Amino acid sequence: MTLRNVIAATLLGCALGTVSAVSATAQALRVLDSNVSEALNIPMNRAVVVESEVSFAELSIANPDIADISTLSDRTVYVLGKTPGLTTLTLLDEAGQLITNVDVRVSADVSEFKERLRQILPSEQIEVRTANDGIVLSGTVSSASRLAMAAELAERYAPGKVSNLMSVGGVQQVMLKVRFAEMQRTVTKSLSGSLGLSGDLGGVLNSYGGSGTLAGSTALANALTNGTTPAVNSNRGALLFGLDVGSVEVGVLLEALESKGAVRTLAEPNLVALSGQEATFLAGGEYPVPVSQTSGRVTVEFKPFGVQLGFIPRVVDSDLINLELKAEVSAIDPTNGYSQEGLQIDAFRRRETSTTVEMRDGESFAIAGLLQDDFRDLNGQVPWLGDVPVLGALFRSAEYARSQSELVIIVTPHLVSPTKGQALALPINRISPPSEKDLFLFGQVANRKRANLGGAVEEVARQDFNGSYGYVLD
Repeated sequence: MTLRNVIAATLLGCALGTVSAVSATAQALRVLDSNVSEALNIPMNRAVVVESEVSFAELSIANPDIADISTLSDRTVYVLGKTPGLTTLTLLDEAGQLITNVDVRVSADVSEFKERLRQILPSEQIEVRTANDGIVLSGTVSSASRLAMAAELAERYAPGKVSNLMSVGGVQQVMLKVRFAEMQRTVTKSLSGSLGLSGDLGGVLNSYGGSGTLAGSTALANALTNGTTPAVNSNRGALLFGLDVGSVEVGVLLEALESKGAVRTLAEPNLVALSGQEATFLAGGEYPVPVSQTSGRVTVEFKPFGVQLGFIPRVVDSDLINLELKAEVSAIDPTNGYSQEGLQIDAFRRRETSTTVEMRDGESFAIAGLLQDDFRDLNGQVPWLGDVPVLGALFRSAEYARSQSELVIIVTPHLVSPTKGQALALPINRISPPSEKDLFLFGQVANRKRANLGGAVEEVARQDFNGSYGYVLD
């Protein structure tokens, strides 16, 4: 036998000896788990008395930091919960045999918290559980505000150790109906007189009085030669008459203007958003504005205009809604634009509001109103001649202008829920494209025959564009 075979045999023998020793030790050990009782739940800083059916001679607790024990008799044990956790209580008889193992679970004391929760929120179905040294909240509450109240109350009993698993029931989608209504009225009146002299005394002599809307004196002097009113006249009525005084021609121009106008602007955007989420709306367009850069380049920036709406709804209670709202109405205003070297940039006329209001489902608020009244009165005359009684009115000019504008923004929130698609109708459901016969023979641009849509859509589709719709302005 070689030396290698001798070494291998020796190592094999040692290994077999070790395995035999381990097997013998494993057979000598036995885990005692008879009569394992159910878990004993103890609130923290509370004590319970446990009674055994048989007398015990010895008892021990696995983790004294979690629970403390003391014997009251040979069958009763006093157990005090100290810190949240799980440990084991072991009872032995006089022979050292295991009687039972008791799982002791110490948790936070939530009995007082449950009582306060029932007093403050009696109608809410909130379940309270403990997890280690924290509190777990679950269930469904009626509003986000009550969810916050329950979570805040739990923080009083377990600061920083609250797990919020609650959900908010009920309707959590809000439709906001906004009405923009603006009314503008303008009134302008003017009466003016101009005097022109023309003759051979040193060329053309003329003078006039009035505002910038009147015809120029040069045009009036030129009109004396042909007997027509000046071409630059912008007033609604003009009268020109003249007479000769020797070699001098005298012309008098009387101009009158009276104009009235009314403009109404109305928009009703509707927008739906989930509670706590932002929704935006724009009905209009974007206007290009050139912007000069530091490198000398010119870029184009687009500015939105039209009816803009942005809001964040929050359902505070079952029918109470908190609205964070921003509304704006803007339009292009060429009269106040900027012009230089052939570049024309229009200005914007804006009316906007930003506010936070709180109201119930279906209630309305006039969140913004603007009443503007502009008045202008101008008076001019030909020197000395305008002071002559009676006849001086021919050489005076007066202009009166008044502009009134009123804007109102009204908001109405509604709690809404989704519906089936069959209950919704589109504007295109009311009409259909015409056939070739209807178009070429009868001149119809829309076919009023309705398809069999069924349900609420068919009811809406029966409507047409006849009759009174919208708003009536008296």
